[in-house]
Amino acid sequence: MNSIDANQPEKNYQDVRGEDAVKKIREVVKHANSGFFCTQPAGSGPEAARPMYVQQVDDDGNLWFFSATDSHKNQEIAANPFVRLYFQGSNSEFLLVDGRAAVLHDRAKIDELWGPMVRVWFTQGKDDPRLSLIRVSPTGGYYWDTKHGMAVAGVKMVIGMMTGNTLDDGIQGRVAVQAPTPPSATT
Repeated sequence: MNSIDANQPEKNYQDVRGEDAVKKIREVVKHANSGFFCTQPAGSGPEAARPMYVQQVDDDGNLWFFSATDSHKNQEIAANPFVRLYFQGSNSEFLLVDGRAAVLHDRAKIDELWGPMVRVWFTQGKDDPRLSLIRVSPTGGYYWDTKHGMAVAGVKMVIGMMTGNTLDDGIQGRVAVQAPTPPSATT
């Protein structure tokens, strides 16, 4: 525990697991809609990051994305399936998700997730030959949030500043989705 957290009079750390972890992922992703999708390019360079829209967080906590079969991220996933996702929801919600990505060509899932906006990138519709899905199965993560919203957090910070006490309404912890489905590439 660091010195700032040690000065907290309130509990500010809580891990979430299983269904609570899936709920936390869904909540932040719903407010964020999109986040940074990071892969590890070949070689020893820094991770590659690009904004991506999340199509769905399913009941197992898997995050689903549409992607072009010829994209760099698909190539990078083929070489190294471990990815990192960053999200910022409302003003106070932050989430990091580590996971294993799989590139899939699942017709039923494409039909389920397809929406008119996807056609902007896949102009031939659901039958576009470049269309693929990426499923990210979480292997771990971390979240930061407030317990009572920004208004209460602001009031606590002002009181803390006036009294010289550490009064932070923040809450943070690990995110662990139990027994993620191991990804497998299908054609």
